[in-house]
Amino acid sequence: MTKNDGNANKKLKIAIIHPDLGIGGAERLIVDAAVQLASHGHSVHLFTSHHDKNRCFEETVTGPFSVKVYGGFLPRHIFYRFHALCAYLRCIFVALCVLLLWPAFDVILADQVSVVIPLLKLKRSTKILFYCHFPDLLLAQHTTMLRRIYRCPIDMIEEATTGMADLILVNSKYTASVFATTFCRIHSRGTRPAVLYPAVNVEQFDGPCTYKLNFLSVNRFERKKNLQLAISAFAFLRSFGSAPPSYAEATLTIAGGYDKRLKENVEYLDELKRLAEVEGVSEHVEFVTSCTTAERNKLLSECIAVLYTPKDEHFGIVPLEAMAASKPVIACNSGGPLETIKHDVTGFLCEPTPFEFAQAMSKLLTDPEMAVRMGKEARDHVTQQFSTKAFGEQLNHSVLDVYHHRIE
Repeated sequence: MTKNDGNANKKLKIAIIHPDLGIGGAERLIVDAAVQLASHGHSVHLFTSHHDKNRCFEETVTGPFSVKVYGGFLPRHIFYRFHALCAYLRCIFVALCVLLLWPAFDVILADQVSVVIPLLKLKRSTKILFYCHFPDLLLAQHTTMLRRIYRCPIDMIEEATTGMADLILVNSKYTASVFATTFCRIHSRGTRPAVLYPAVNVEQFDGPCTYKLNFLSVNRFERKKNLQLAISAFAFLRSFGSAPPSYAEATLTIAGGYDKRLKENVEYLDELKRLAEVEGVSEHVEFVTSCTTAERNKLLSECIAVLYTPKDEHFGIVPLEAMAASKPVIACNSGGPLETIKHDVTGFLCEPTPFEFAQAMSKLLTDPEMAVRMGKEARDHVTQQFSTKAFGEQLNHSVLDVYHHRIE
């Protein structure tokens, strides 16, 4: 065996640092990354500042990797303000614990909070991968002078520390283009992030599949997810004149991650319930908070289609899960869904208006077999393009590539 062959087959010690191990799309990707890297024989340890075993993905409890929590006592906010600052402090504490309490890792994968990168690079033998779901500075509000003053140093630190990573990965071509225009200094140095699409475990949807007249929305209860669009579109659908009986039988389920610790989650759920009452559809709309993976999969396997309402979403794992469950997706015609949904084949890409969404929903109710046909195409599409196996192989290649740069 040659030296290079030995390097290629070497099993590495890998750490993954993630801020809050909940049940969102970013967490799903991190869990998939840990599972896949472990399946390639690497020793994987996942570090976080929060892990609630009653509100998490099952693999974080029973998976082939360890989960260690540091800094759970640190605040998530100060009187519902300074969320970014608190996230930085919590992640810095996690990074310090990894540096001081653990032997050196060959590779560390970090995401969301880049401020940990210069700390992690204090151990020169360790290589750093950073997964950018989306530039945080574009997600933050800069609406007042005080907010702009508060965010200015945080935004500068984000770009400076992100550029220190040995390899940067992003979740879509859309995010890669935004990355280039947002982090101009990194782009001017010739640094180009590689695209690593999130994946979905298609096999988890191998069970029975039905097409009840229920439209499903799966997303966290956050205003940026635009869930009110689903309610307004559903109300618009029921208002269509001379509609067939199926319209009256149709229902809407809004399910997703809900954390009572988060003020926005609590407020937004109340807003959505009030909107359903105002629109006159409250009796036909069900809200399901923080459902388990099994409950979510059951909802996906039984609905007629999934409504995906965020605009300019960076990627969006829900459309993949829906298509893996053989269900068409109705989504906004912007951002990540443009790269995952094939219009008029695996779903519909629409303008983000109640009328456009209602029209697409109407097509599926008028022609029930359309949902079945699209669902089959959707399942085939995801299996070929977005499987966990393909995701794992590409991630493993990236990890080994970064490591080999260290030892060559």
